[in-house]
Amino acid sequence: MNLEEYFARTGYKGSLENQDLETLTDIFQHHIRAVPFENLSIHCGEKITLELEHVYNKIVRRKRGGWCMENNQLLGWVLKCLGYDASFLGAYVFNPHENAYANIMTHLLVKVVIDGKAYIVDGGFGVSYQMWQPMELVSGKDQPQAPGVFRFTEKNATWYLEKMRRKQYIPNQNFSNSDLLEKKECRKVYMFSLEPRTVEDFRFQCTYLQTSPDSLFTKKSICTLQTTDGFRALIGWTLTETTYNYKENMDLVEFITLKDEEVEKTLKEKFNITLERKLIPINVKGFYTI
Repeated sequence: MNLEEYFARTGYKGSLENQDLETLTDIFQHHIRAVPFENLSIHCGEKITLELEHVYNKIVRRKRGGWCMENNQLLGWVLKCLGYDASFLGAYVFNPHENAYANIMTHLLVKVVIDGKAYIVDGGFGVSYQMWQPMELVSGKDQPQAPGVFRFTEKNATWYLEKMRRKQYIPNQNFSNSDLLEKKECRKVYMFSLEPRTVEDFRFQCTYLQTSPDSLFTKKSICTLQTTDGFRALIGWTLTETTYNYKENMDLVEFITLKDEEVEKTLKEKFNITLERKLIPINVKGFYTI
């Protein structure tokens, strides 16, 4: 494993001299625009494992993506190699279908401290809830970014992340009531504590999420990638392309339904992913919004 190969994968060619916020942001943005958030292994007969070497080979050499435990683990390794004060945290994701936070800690985050200030760096959430810049860990402060306005709130040593979105313009009215569309303008994303975590804390969750019939990830095949002006996502056979701030305070959300024979080509052209095994798309209604 080496950093040069990782940066060739993400296309980052900037300076590595300073462990500052500007460099961190640049490295982070290259990662989220090159490495998809995806769970396709589950739906093409592969097993997701958490060994760093396996994650590195999958994302860097095989040019795949991964979910939070893969993306953020790799990102954390890169930042530590560069000399950043980086550590892992664990979060409980909000389930809008049940209007409650999960009771299992399934989301791995990176915390980075620069000049005494703490930031959350999360390259593993995807769709419109994917932050584009490291977020300062302060309570009650609106932090506007291209995807919308993010905000942390702290209560009794528990931190909550929420996001305010813009209005949405959907040209294809057949999808105006799609269950993939978030209806609320303000959405809870996840909650976490500042207790340091290790990858070992996520072994059970990694197995559970890819095998349980109750898991979101067994119900939907997901591939999503951030772009320079929004993001694209393939959920089952539904391809969406979102352009942020298409008009003032409005995002453009375009939907297309793919045929089976178009899925493989779309993964290659839109996400730069070539699978080694045949994907069986799935999209059980509910449970997930973009």
